[in-house]
Amino acid sequence: MIAVAPSHSTSTAVLVAYDLWKLYGDRPVVQGVSFSLYPGEVLGLLGPNGAGKTTTVGMLYGAVAPSRGFVQIGTTTVQDDGRSARARMGIVTQEDNLDPDFSVIENLIHFAHHYRIRGAAARRLAGELLAQVNLQDYANHDIFELSGGLKRRLVLARSQINQPDVVFLDEPTTGLDPDARQEFWKLVTELKQRGCGVLLTTHYMDEAQRLCDRLILLQQGQVIDQGTPIELIDRTVGKDVVEIEGVEESAVQSLANQAQTWIRAFGSGYLLALPPMDSHLLWEHLAALNPTRLTRRRANLEDVFLRLTGSVLS
Repeated sequence: MIAVAPSHSTSTAVLVAYDLWKLYGDRPVVQGVSFSLYPGEVLGLLGPNGAGKTTTVGMLYGAVAPSRGFVQIGTTTVQDDGRSARARMGIVTQEDNLDPDFSVIENLIHFAHHYRIRGAAARRLAGELLAQVNLQDYANHDIFELSGGLKRRLVLARSQINQPDVVFLDEPTTGLDPDARQEFWKLVTELKQRGCGVLLTTHYMDEAQRLCDRLILLQQGQVIDQGTPIELIDRTVGKDVVEIEGVEESAVQSLANQAQTWIRAFGSGYLLALPPMDSHLLWEHLAALNPTRLTRRRANLEDVFLRLTGSVLS
């Protein structure tokens, strides 16, 4: 399943990043990154390790000062009025950073105090948020009693205390088992349906393809491509690819050159894009090489990264 991008024709961006640069000394880590995020949209920020994702996200919510450029949440510039801007944000970092001295519901109640929500109002809000993430039965549990997936849900609930316009999800499902990831995906979809703008970083390509309306691909601190998952796959790779093992690289390269398609090392073999014309002929020639494995499948986002960066995300 691939997300369908919402229409932006009548929407005002909830977040605008303009010409973001970050230099450490003379070394640029992020270079000229610009984009907008809209209500009810999940925007994925993807790239290999060292691409500048963490630094970019840090600039978006004010943890990192840009060397150039700015970020706006609504009409508030993050770098000029971080406090007001952060009042409209929800942040889910890679670390749970929950307080082990408090119970599940107490974690939310005490966090609400940061937004001057106290007493019965804080307890009522905490109960509502626990119900939204299906944690109401764990309200009085200690934090150490929760599984990794339940902790992720609690952190997401905490990010909603201030009813934010923008939610940052920084690799939110890393380390979760498949069932917990699926449950978290449902919660992200509900955020989108409620009109939140969601900025997601992830190493899981199935997650990006499932959740994101648009993707921005980073490499060495620069945007190298962007678009919907379908657009990126079709434009960069095509409809189908072939995985082949147990043959000489020179033989596969020769066939790829003849078919005017691209080839990349992939696992213990090679990956080729099937051209739209005469794909059956290339398949027959590859089969004639007597490979130990020859597989045809639909192209995906992992293939996009392999094509653009020469590596896969892991």
